[in-house]
Amino acid sequence: MNAIASPLPQRTRGPRIPASLQSTSRLALLGTGTVGSAFVARYLRLLGDGKVLPRLHVLANSRGQQPCTGDAATALHAATTTTRRGAIDVPDLSSLAAGDVVIDATASEAIAALHPQWLARGLHVVTANKRGNGGDLARAQAIARLDGRAARYGDSATVGAGLPLLQSIRALVAGGDRIHAVEGLLSGSMGWLFDRYDGMRPFSGFVREAMAAGYTEPDPRIDLCGEDVARKLLILARAAGLPLEMGDIQVESLLPALLAQAAPDAVDASLETLDPPLRERYRHAWREGARLRFVGRFQRDADGHCGASVGLRALPVAHPLCGGNGTDNRVAIHSCRYAAQPLVIQGPGAGAEVTAAALLDDVLRIVRPGHRP
Repeated sequence: MNAIASPLPQRTRGPRIPASLQSTSRLALLGTGTVGSAFVARYLRLLGDGKVLPRLHVLANSRGQQPCTGDAATALHAATTTTRRGAIDVPDLSSLAAGDVVIDATASEAIAALHPQWLARGLHVVTANKRGNGGDLARAQAIARLDGRAARYGDSATVGAGLPLLQSIRALVAGGDRIHAVEGLLSGSMGWLFDRYDGMRPFSGFVREAMAAGYTEPDPRIDLCGEDVARKLLILARAAGLPLEMGDIQVESLLPALLAQAAPDAVDASLETLDPPLRERYRHAWREGARLRFVGRFQRDADGHCGASVGLRALPVAHPLCGGNGTDNRVAIHSCRYAAQPLVIQGPGAGAEVTAAALLDDVLRIVRPGHRP
C-alpha cells in the first residue's frame, strides 16, 4: 500500500502554464486520491522549475469530472471537494485526440477495461492501476498488441513504484535472455511488517502501527490476503513472457477465518486472531536461523512448465531477499545471463510520491522521446 503523501494545500493556487512551457499533448488524470494528488503536486513543482509539460486538460474521480483550464491546484481542489460520491464513473474523454495521455491513478476494474480502447484510439495510457496488465489475460494481451502502434502504454508505476523492474525484465527478454525465475518482496506494507516483527510483541500491534502510518490500505485485509502481491507478480510474469492467469498463482492469505469474515467495523477487534499463528511461524523460523518474508515467486523449468506462488516464507539470512528494510521492494531475477548470481533490484516500492514520480516519468518518456528523468 502507498504511504500517504502530504496533501496539496486546499486553497493553494498553482501557476498557469505559459504557452512556452506546454507540449502539444494534453493530460487527463483519472483518480485524485493520494497518488493522483501527489501527481498534481509534482506536476506543479516541475512546472515551477521551468520544465516543458503537457497541459492538464481534465481531472476525474468518483465525484465527477473537472475541467482544468491552466490552474491545476484549483481544479484539484474543486475535484476533491464536490459533494457527489459513488463508484468511479467511466469518464467522458471524447474531447481527447490522438497523442493525448490518459493517466489512470485509480484501482478501478471498469477503468482498466478501457485501456485497450484508448490505445486503439491513439491515446497514450500511463497507469498505476494494476488491473490493466495484471487483470484478465486477454486484456493484457490486447494491451501488448496495441502498445507502440498508434499509442504507447506506460506501466512503470504498477510494480515497485517506478523501480526498474519491468524495464529490466523486458530488456532481458528482448535481448534474448531467458528468465528462469523472479522472486521478490513486492509489497511495501508487508515488507515493513515483517521487517519489524520480532515474535515477542503482537503482530496485530504492528498492523495497527502500519495502518496509522498509512502503509496499509484502510482495511489491512487487502494487504494481508496476498492479492496485491499476486497481481504484481502476474504483471512481472507476463513481462517475462509467461501467459499466466490469476488462478495459476497459489496465494497464501494470512487472514484467519474470523478476521477474513469480519464486518468492516469489526476488523480492528479481530486483528488479535493474527497473533498466535504468526508467533508460531516466527518461532519456527528463528529456531532454523531464518527470517520471515512475504514473497511472490514465479519460475519456469527447462521443459517450460511454470509455477507461481505468493506467501510467507522462512528464508536463510544470506538469501538475496533478506537484505533491505522498511517499505523497500527487493526483487531477484534469475536468468541464463544471471545464472550464478541473480540480478537484485531494490529501492522504495511504496509511497504516493514515488508512484506519482513514476507516472510523470512515463508521461515524459512518451510525449518527449529521448527524455531522461
